[in-house]
Amino acid sequence: MAKENCLIVHAAGRQLDLLRGEASRIAKQNTVDWWSDRVEIGTRFCFADAKSKEAFAITCDNFGISCRDG
Repeated sequence: MAKENCLIVHAAGRQLDLLRGEASRIAKQNTVDWWSDRVEIGTRFCFADAKSKEAFAITCDNFGISCRDG
């Protein structure tokens, strides 16, 4: 998948579990693939399209979890 559709989040434990669930819901709603992996500075969430990435960024903001392009 293209790295331009990725966000790096700074979360752990239940927050990270919550974000994985939200990523899955967003991807299913938009009929796209997604994946996540650990990086040195957090967890990278990647989506097959920009629309899903933006929806995930809004979700992070709503939960008060910091994220950045990654």
